Amino acid sequence: MKKLSNQQIIDAGLGDWRKLAQALHARYSIRDYNMAARFLTAVAQAAEADGHHPDLKLTYGVIDVSLCTNEGGLWVTQKDIDMARKISGIARENGLEPAPSAVAQLEMALDTAHEGSVAPFWSVLLTGSSGNRVQDSVFDPAGRVPSLWFQATEDHETPRQRWHFDLWLAPEMADERIAAAVASGGSIVDDTAAPSFTVLADPDGNRVCVCTSLDRT
Repeated sequence: MKKLSNQQIIDAGLGDWRKLAQALHARYSIRDYNMAARFLTAVAQAAEADGHHPDLKLTYGVIDVSLCTNEGGLWVTQKDIDMARKISGIARENGLEPAPSAVAQLEMALDTAHEGSVAPFWSVLLTGSSGNRVQDSVFDPAGRVPSLWFQATEDHETPRQRWHFDLWLAPEMADERIAAAVASGGSIVDDTAAPSFTVLADPDGNRVCVCTSLDRT
């Protein structure tokens, strides 16, 4: 199916959901595990009926849901939009409260001029297989570890920083989180690409990007 742009995703009006790096993400608050079980069962039945399966994670007090299509990449397509609407309806029927601003995703990024040679190493190390790669990234099918993407760069001398984190947040939360990080001793290195991403540094100069889906295709 056709990949949807970030603007098309926004225009779909999915109040419970936020687009992060690749997928749609939702978080629902639960009162107890009985409530969670009813919700998970209903979502499983809807997913089986449509042949399109979300990732579900149940932890104390919340259920995290993510949706994307794996067809030549990890994208959001119309079938993800349709399933997201069904899941939102199931959540309402079961009394679950959405917490869309609370979603987050952490990616690791490695600057390298040699993706072809380093990617198999990191894929097998992180996931147990050298083949868990989609385009420029390593993804663990079981979601045990954060994804790793390779940022193409020219050859350079070490010890230039080659690793950084990409923290994806709901757009409405980014400014608040950046301000809190700065108040805690960090600094803004570069905000010229905001709100797409803002580069921060800790007091030692270690960098991290705070990313949102805004101003991206």
